[in-house]
Amino acid sequence: MSLSRPAASGRKVIITCAVTGSIHTPTMSPHLPLTPDEIAADAIAAAEAGAAIIHLHARDPKDGRPTPDPDVFMQFLPRIKQATDAVVNITTGGGQGMSVQERLAAPLRAAPEMCSLNMGSMNFGLYPMLARYPAFTHEWERRHLEGSRDFIFRNTFADIEYILRHLGEAHGTRFEFECYDVGHLYNLAHFLDRGLVKPPLFVQTIFGILGGIGADPDNLLHMRRIADKLFGRDYQWSVLAAGRHQMGFVTMAAQLGGHVRVGLEDSLYLGKGELARSNAEQVAKIRRILAELSLDVATAEEARAMLALKGADRVAF
Repeated sequence: MSLSRPAASGRKVIITCAVTGSIHTPTMSPHLPLTPDEIAADAIAAAEAGAAIIHLHARDPKDGRPTPDPDVFMQFLPRIKQATDAVVNITTGGGQGMSVQERLAAPLRAAPEMCSLNMGSMNFGLYPMLARYPAFTHEWERRHLEGSRDFIFRNTFADIEYILRHLGEAHGTRFEFECYDVGHLYNLAHFLDRGLVKPPLFVQTIFGILGGIGADPDNLLHMRRIADKLFGRDYQWSVLAAGRHQMGFVTMAAQLGGHVRVGLEDSLYLGKGELARSNAEQVAKIRRILAELSLDVATAEEARAMLALKGADRVAF
């Protein structure tokens, strides 16, 4: 799709909502969902507000730290499926210090329609956030942020192959390919050329993480151009941006023919200086923006059709 081509009449925009993630910590917002009950309630409300895809991490209910424990995931996954028709998308990125086997434990048990898949290893710096908070509720929060100064998120070519084979081929799960830099697009093209991934690809380009490509509009245009060159019409393009860049970047993406991702994983705020009280608030805001741009929001079933997903009746939760 050319950058200069106007949006096609009737085009539907997929809203993804990333509910909690593994970046932000409990001290940063009282509204960040941490327990299974909170994650389930926030995810259901986000779906009701218009999110077709719900992207999920788990937190230890005792202190809110990220956890890969499948038993924790299973406390909220069935409830979300029963209450909504949203596509459930489980992380394979997990959190700091988790092995690929730990990161895959919940997805392999749940066999979801979709999982995220980071398309390369990278520095992932969260430590600048230390300066914003003089004290933390839990000691692990400070260690978590400081530890990112010397942390490399690992997804080698072997790791990616392992995930594609054991989760993709074995369970029919498709992927939100998370591309934090231009090289990640080329990594994805490599796996496409080898036949280990098949179109339609769901390409999530990510801006503003320290260690990835910066949140500059020129970079958004460049990532779109390269994705067009590599994948032609064989992909669906989505955008997320960290922190204060969130709404501006996803709005720009929608105007350029893309899909959008919001949620408290990516930004804790609704507007300048205003904490979002829920994920649903962010979904409702981007839905209003899309309506002002005369763009229609995709239903969960329309998203399934666009992304060739296997259907909610074929998951294991």
